[in-house]
Amino acid sequence: MALILLGAPLGNVGDASTRLRDVLATADVVAAEDTRRLTRLARELDVTVAGRIVSYFEGNEQRRTPELVDALTGGATVALITDGGMPSVSDPGFRLVRAALDAGVPVTSAPGPSAVTTALALSGLPSDRFCFEGFPPRKPGERRTYFAEVAREPRTLVFFESPHRVEDTLADLAAAFGPDRPAALCRELTKTYEEIRRAPLGELATSVVEDPPRGEITLVVAGAPAVPAEPPTTADLVDAVAALEATGTSRRDAIVAVAAERGVPKRQVYNAVHAAP
Repeated sequence: MALILLGAPLGNVGDASTRLRDVLATADVVAAEDTRRLTRLARELDVTVAGRIVSYFEGNEQRRTPELVDALTGGATVALITDGGMPSVSDPGFRLVRAALDAGVPVTSAPGPSAVTTALALSGLPSDRFCFEGFPPRKPGERRTYFAEVAREPRTLVFFESPHRVEDTLADLAAAFGPDRPAALCRELTKTYEEIRRAPLGELATSVVEDPPRGEITLVVAGAPAVPAEPPTTADLVDAVAALEATGTSRRDAIVAVAAERGVPKRQVYNAVHAAP
C-alpha cells in the first residue's frame, strides 16, 4: 500500500528512469492526467501496464480522489503520473497527496524531470535561491498588480505560461520589472525543437511579437537588484511612472510598479505624481 508520484519525461522519452518503468509495470492502479499520453509513453518504453488505468486531471480530481484513497486504504499501490514533470507542481497531485497522508497512507516518489529546475539550470541566471510562481493570473489587471507585488523579490523567479498569453505576460513583466531585467524564455524543453531565448525582458517581449513561440513555455526572470542606497527623488518617481504610462500601463498600475521597483511606499509615488505640474 503506497501512493507513488512518478516524474514523467518532459518530452524526451530517454529521460524516463528505470524505476518509473518498474512502477508502471507493477502498480495496481495508475492514475494519469491523460490516459492516451500514458498509453503512448508505455508503448515507447516497451512497458506493459498491468494495473487498472484511470484518468486523474483537474476536471475530475475532486471526485476521483476519494476513490483512489479507498483503493490505497484497501491495500493497493497507486501510481500518479502527469503529462510531464512531477505531479503537484502546477499539475494534479496535491489533493491526492494530502488525502492519502490524512488517511495514513505512505507517499513516496520515483523522481524525475521537472520543467522548473531544468529551465532554471539552462537559463544562466542565479539558481542558488529561487521562487516558483506557477502560472501568472490570466486577467490583465490582476496580472499587472501581481507582477508589481513581486517585482522586488530578490530571488530568481520561475513562471509557467501558455503560448497565446506569453506576449502579454512578457510585456507586463517588462513594465513591472523594468525592460533591462535579465530573463530567459525556455520552450519545448528536452524536445526536438527545444529553444532557450536569453535576453532582457524588453528584448524578449519584442521577440515574441516578431517570432511567436510554440509549445510549453517556462519563463525564468532574474531577481531584483539591491535597492540603491540613495533614495529616489520626486522627479525620478514622476519620470518612471510617466515612462510606464507611455507603454500603455494604467497610472494606478504604474504607481504600484514604480513603488515596488524603487522600494518606496505607494503613497510617496502617488503624492509625487499628483503634485507634478
